This record gives sequence, structure tokens and C-alpha cells, in this order.
Amino acid sequence: DKIDCIIFGSKNFAPVLERIQEITDKFHTYFYYTITAYGKDIEPGVPDIDASIETFLRLSDIVGAQRIAWRYDPILLTEKYTIQRHFETFAYIANRLAGKFDRCIFSFVEMYKKHEINFPELISLTNEDKSKIAAGIGKIASEHGFILQTCGPEEDYEQFGIHTSGCVTLDILGNANGLKFRRLKHKGFRKGCHCIESRDIGALNSCPNGCKYCYANKTPQIARENYALHDSNSPLLIGHLKPTDRLEAGSQKSFLAKSDSEKGNA
Repeated sequence: DKIDCIIFGSKNFAPVLERIQEITDKFHTYFYYTITAYGKDIEPGVPDIDASIETFLRLSDIVGAQRIAWRYDPILLTEKYTIQRHFETFAYIANRLAGKFDRCIFSFVEMYKKHEINFPELISLTNEDKSKIAAGIGKIASEHGFILQTCGPEEDYEQFGIHTSGCVTLDILGNANGLKFRRLKHKGFRKGCHCIESRDIGALNSCPNGCKYCYANKTPQIARENYALHDSNSPLLIGHLKPTDRLEAGSQKSFLAKSDSEKGNA
């Protein structure tokens, strides 16, 4: 009774399409679908671009274009994935997804120490690179007539028609689902983040996709080992409760305006 909206984020929604309406029929929802320019050399466990596009279109038909955002991130450079290649791929995906999504969100890759070992071919992005990329994809977004916005603590690229906003805001969720929320400060989850606070359902070191830029997995091997511990009959995402575990109830509260809450929209 305290769930205003369930927010999904994935690089592959294909496994849940057949049953997703069991959730969308009961709850307000919003979906973030990541499709990038990269192949198996960087995203080994992710479907290829065309397969991802087909799944995206199917999901959009089920949940409605207003409830799905296309994420094109992180943007990174290697000798293979050049600025020009990003422009070409971004335009290709934008054309295929035309009219089937609410907005597009992008960010630039964050340079972590472990990338020096796990991702040595990664080329550091200069401010000039970032501005050139922002200008190019901003132009493509304008030509296709969709909202393009940054994620997190990126520079201000308003001059290229790019919005600066949180990825998950009450305005986005409200407009997508016809809801009215209270006017609340969006505290974010890290420096520069402008998202509304939410209750996470997930675990670090558990995704088997093996993306080379990933910050959430310490190593691909640890992620595979944890993934194998999943039990659909367990109340935990990974593993089982132990006698020594301590459970604490989270502080849940609705953000809906009183009028909507009284109508049973929570």
C-alpha cells in the first residue's frame, strides 16, 4: 500500500515480457531500457542491437511509449568505438525507436581505477570530446523530435538542446502514469544526482552480463557465482536468510498528493 510506482532498469527485458502485465496491471510503472553502440567485445552478455530494438518495441507496445525511456549510456571511446560511430549508431537506434519512448538519457563513462586493468583499451574522454558528442547526439534528438537529457553530474549541455534533470523524477513518473505527487526535494543518490529517493531491490556483484565498464561488479567471476545462488523460493535476491541475520523494516511512505492517495493510486 506504499508503492507509488515500480521502476525497472535493464539491458534485456525479453525474459519478462510474457508476464510483465502481472505487474503493470497492479502497479504504476516506468521502464529504463539501455541500448548502446557496443558489441560482445564490451557487453558480452547483452543481446545485439537489433535484437534489443525488437524487444524494446514489444515492451513499448505492452506498457505504452510514455512509460519507457531509452538509455544510451555510458558513452565511452576506444579505437573501435569512435565519436563518429556513436553518431551513426545513435541515429540508427533513434530512427528504429521513433515514437516508441518517452525520452532518451545519456551519460559519459566514469573512469574507475579497475578499468586500467579490466579495460585498458578505454580512451579517456576530454571535455572537447564530450562537447562534440553532446552536440552531435543533441542534433539527432532534435531532428527526431524527442527529449534528450543527461544523467548525474554531467556538464550543462543546454546549448545543444539537452535537458539537465534527474533520471527518476516525480514529474517523469507522474506524467507517465497520470499521477500527482507532492512537491518534494529530490535528494539523489550521489553527488550531482537529481533523482527522487526510492527503495532499491537488487544486489551488487550479481549481474552476469559482464560489461567491461561495469562499476557494480567487483569481478565477472564473483558476479557469476552470486547469480548461481539465486533461489526463486528465497525472500532474498541472492542466497538465503541465516539465523544470525537481522531484519529491519524500511521506512516506507507514499509521495502521492493527498487527493491521488485517497483515490487508491498508491
